[in-house]
Amino acid sequence: MSEVITFKVSREIKERMKKFRDKVNWSAELRRFVEQRLRELEADQRLETVAKELEKASWSIPTGFSKKSVREDRARR
Repeated sequence: MSEVITFKVSREIKERMKKFRDKVNWSAELRRFVEQRLRELEADQRLETVAKELEKASWSIPTGFSKKSVREDRARR
């Protein structure tokens, strides 16, 4: 079930939108924008949650691990 949401724009913007009414489905455009923005916000929220969990982690990567891993990988080639 869909819900109706309204928002205000200036009269100037409304008039400019009217000029392109035949080329742009403003409802669909706004729906896509809101959906995309929500995906971005939810992704940011998930990243923040993961970052907080990683901060709590008691493990760490030993010093020199990255350098050693790269060298081992190169030696295999």
